[in-house]
Amino acid sequence: MATIKDIAEKAGVTATTVSRVINNRGYISEETRNKVFSVMKEMNYHPNEAARSLSKKHTNIIGVIVPHITHPFFSKLISNLESAASARNYKILLCNSKDQPEKEAEYLDMCISNKVAGIILCSKYVNTEKFSELHIPIINFEREEEHEESVSIQCDNYQGGRIAARHLIERGCKKLLHFGGVLKKDMPADRRADGFRDVCKEEGVEGIVLMSDQLVYGSMHYQSYIEKGLKDNPGVDGIFASSDLIASQVIQVCNKIGIRIPEQMKLVGFDDVMIATVTTPTITTIHQPVREMSELSIEYVDKRLKGEMVPSNVYMPVRLIKRDST
Repeated sequence: MATIKDIAEKAGVTATTVSRVINNRGYISEETRNKVFSVMKEMNYHPNEAARSLSKKHTNIIGVIVPHITHPFFSKLISNLESAASARNYKILLCNSKDQPEKEAEYLDMCISNKVAGIILCSKYVNTEKFSELHIPIINFEREEEHEESVSIQCDNYQGGRIAARHLIERGCKKLLHFGGVLKKDMPADRRADGFRDVCKEEGVEGIVLMSDQLVYGSMHYQSYIEKGLKDNPGVDGIFASSDLIASQVIQVCNKIGIRIPEQMKLVGFDDVMIATVTTPTITTIHQPVREMSELSIEYVDKRLKGEMVPSNVYMPVRLIKRDST
């Protein structure tokens, strides 16, 4: 079985350099890093993660906790986080909480037991202040919580709501409806409704915001919520949905009750996930920069581990993607 010394000799570097490449410590040129990884692959060398973790404060594993792995947004997020982690020689420990607070708490404890390098949290329930004394970098992805070890990375949800409302008004809509999030479960995504409301007031247009008291965070089934919203608000000619998943179900409901999109109803979604490109009509949406946010999440874990300063809150810009639904 090959050893670090064997790898170093064949790659023409020192054993210390090989160790630094494996543990992602210190500056190593891309050329040297690639050479070492190439020799490791050629010699079928695999670092012993368990043994390495005994001698280190943490492994090269980053815990990721999401509420639903099958939700289109979180599927896209997970894929981008894995790519960003791999580029920095980290691995992902994926945890699917299924909207269960006790399950999320168990996963946080599991991450700590496995000496993760950091934790990326994408769901609402657990307060992570109790983990601050452990000095584990925590990235709050589209969630708000402040303590010294955590960083919050969000898109500009408020601006996204403004862009959506203004686009619908520019397309000639007079009575707008927003299908938002979960009642009494405040999330950064709720700022989309705030931006929507403000533009409607500024433009003197009727803007109705609906928040569901029947859904849980991360829910994927909105048809009855949408049907009731349309029935209770006749005359609506423009809809802003808080996600492309909701927007896709708006299309289903409108087709069912005989409302033609975009002829009778204009529709804007949010996120710009794949589902927005495969519906009929395709969905005009607010693009959330998931790839860039994912890369920043991994970068900030890495910087925190190296003792570098990072901002506590980051807001990334969004933009309108025009498609057939408007």
